[in-house]
Amino acid sequence: MFPLNIAGLRFVPNGRAVLDGLDLELSGEGISVILGPNGTGKTLLLRLLAGLLPPTAGSISWAGAPHPDGRLAMVFQQPMLLRLSVYTNVEFALWPQAISTTERRTRTREMLERVGLAHRAGDCARLLSGGERQRLALARAWAMRPRLLLLDEPTAALDPSATEAVERIIREIRTEGAKVLMTTHNLGQATRLADDIVFLADGRVQEHVAAQRFFAHPQSPAARAFLQGELPWRMAFDR
Repeated sequence: MFPLNIAGLRFVPNGRAVLDGLDLELSGEGISVILGPNGTGKTLLLRLLAGLLPPTAGSISWAGAPHPDGRLAMVFQQPMLLRLSVYTNVEFALWPQAISTTERRTRTREMLERVGLAHRAGDCARLLSGGERQRLALARAWAMRPRLLLLDEPTAALDPSATEAVERIIREIRTEGAKVLMTTHNLGQATRLADDIVFLADGRVQEHVAAQRFFAHPQSPAARAFLQGELPWRMAFDR
């Protein structure tokens, strides 16, 4: 699946180029956080990688292959849950996998334990709070043991306590070997989680560097303007 190479990616709905010649290469390690102004195509990029939309032009190469090996999962900002139990929402995702019934049930129980929802296993998923829903969506994706996990604003509507719980799960998923590619508007979250930053503006990658370097010394005028505009204080960048 890796390296993941994106070359000349374009997406032009209704005649307006949202992504316009985007180039990016990602390794299979760490947490990469996509930052950028509203409307710059962050969520769109994830959807293209997940195969939910076809690009207008350009290519996506998965270790030289035109398609991923199937070990890819995506969690949306508003998770889509079945009108079934918490337990069934996780187990259902494992039915397509070639594993035994015993393994499927064991993995489902383990994931619910790890995200703190084992006590809600028999409850309807639609009755969960926002933070619990997001943890359930992560458990469902994690149970599939993805090589690449795509996360679209995973804590956008959550309070600090729920956000902390979700961030802990994301770190654990990364520790177990999954590559995480996520979008966020929370710059504090980006500093806490990111190993590297992918900064988008004008439909292209303007910077792709280590997170510490990005926040200390952004190279592009667009990144500097973005950081100074998004934070409630003016940043003094290293020279």
